[in-house]
Amino acid sequence: MRELTEQEIIRREKADNIRDLGIDPFGQRFERTHTSSEIKKEYGNKSNEQLEQMNVNVKVAGRIMTKRGKGKAGFMHIQDRDGQIQIYMKLDNVGEDNYELFKKADLGDIVGIEGTLFVTHTGELSIKAKKYIHLVKALRPLPEKFHGLTNIEERYRRRYVDLIMNENSKNIAFLRPKIIRCIQNYMDNKGFVEVETPVLTNLLTGAAARPFVTHHNTQDIDMYLRIALELPLKRLLVGGMEAVYEIGRTFRNEGMDPKHNPEFTLMEAYLAYSDLEGMMDLTEGMYQEIATKVFGKMHYNWCGYDINLEGPWKKISMVDAIKEETGIDFNKQMSLDEAKELAASHNIEVEDHFKVGHIINAFFEKYVEEKLIQPTFLYGHPVEISPLTKNMPTDPRFVERFELFIGGKEFANAYTELNNPIVQLERFEEQLQEKNLGNEEANDIDYDFIEALEYGMPPAGGIGYGIDRLCMLFLEQDSIRDVILFPTMKEKN
Repeated sequence: MRELTEQEIIRREKADNIRDLGIDPFGQRFERTHTSSEIKKEYGNKSNEQLEQMNVNVKVAGRIMTKRGKGKAGFMHIQDRDGQIQIYMKLDNVGEDNYELFKKADLGDIVGIEGTLFVTHTGELSIKAKKYIHLVKALRPLPEKFHGLTNIEERYRRRYVDLIMNENSKNIAFLRPKIIRCIQNYMDNKGFVEVETPVLTNLLTGAAARPFVTHHNTQDIDMYLRIALELPLKRLLVGGMEAVYEIGRTFRNEGMDPKHNPEFTLMEAYLAYSDLEGMMDLTEGMYQEIATKVFGKMHYNWCGYDINLEGPWKKISMVDAIKEETGIDFNKQMSLDEAKELAASHNIEVEDHFKVGHIINAFFEKYVEEKLIQPTFLYGHPVEISPLTKNMPTDPRFVERFELFIGGKEFANAYTELNNPIVQLERFEEQLQEKNLGNEEANDIDYDFIEALEYGMPPAGGIGYGIDRLCMLFLEQDSIRDVILFPTMKEKN
């Protein structure tokens, strides 16, 4: 068992002393009348003379963050959800018992205060305490004020301390739900219905990714944590729901870095009778809605770039983007051997299951992807890497798909959805062949989904958004761990 520090021993003794006074050191219900921000918003423009005339009584609660004073008077700042407010403690106002509790309190303790508002000589709106109520004894000391949690790993592991000490972390924690609520309102106003689909699945479908595997004891079968939301949502299009979306937790058994977490939030949306252009309009409109309504600006500093979300956003095909950077024109028909020669001469590794389309995608990833800084819809992906997408009518080697790139990173992936069950089964069978050749990310065959398509799915557009990365952009954070409250961490030694 961990050995207690001297401070922790003293705090436990203080908790016992509080209990001896008949006070629960870990608190009871406390009725607040105001938060710190409500007080500042309503009374921040009042003078001390006005506040004396108004005689405003308040009840607040929060954590002690600063404490100073000697003798018969002192000050402290308490911090609640919204911020900090100063408390003036005077023996004559609160009585001896209350004042003794205040004197023995530690930074980090949680207290309730009843008092009246006033403005100090330095102009700070404060509360003149009439009553001090001990609520919770903190048994561990807070980090030193000016340095906080200097170890970044510890900030993520002990997010609760980070939220106490780091105002920016707390702002992010409150802004992320506002972003998601804005997305929901935007989608709802567009006529979409938010739904929920299973997290556990029997098949690996909907994306190219390695899964987490679990076991269902009653059925004695292995199951997967979903890697995507796609196929259940498209079944709902077959059922006639026409415009659906889901914001849900998704799991991919892959590495961790500043842009990836094994457990992440994905949003997918499907709209009957739409297509790729419809998804572009939906996406540009959604980003601009968040920018306007949540943040009130169109420019964001992300990963060292000034990102401008004003439209219209750039649109370019994958092969044209490759040609701009390398001079190679993959619009021309070529054999696999020719494509392999080009790959070899450009230092691109070719895996056993690669076809021409895989090589085209490898060229894009090596020479183009990181150069797409401003919002760009990159469309026209090879059919080999897009098994759930309609072919381009002008060239069946490519499909009606786009990815949104910002700051050299993918932010969204959209299709004109493949709704031909015969072609879809062929695509699934090709994926199975890739799996047999060693592609661990290839999909299984979902025969029930094929059956659903045989009943008829309307022409549709569909899109998936990485919500964590979207939040990174708007919150101007370079690491995904800063926008996820509890990111996956490596185990401590």
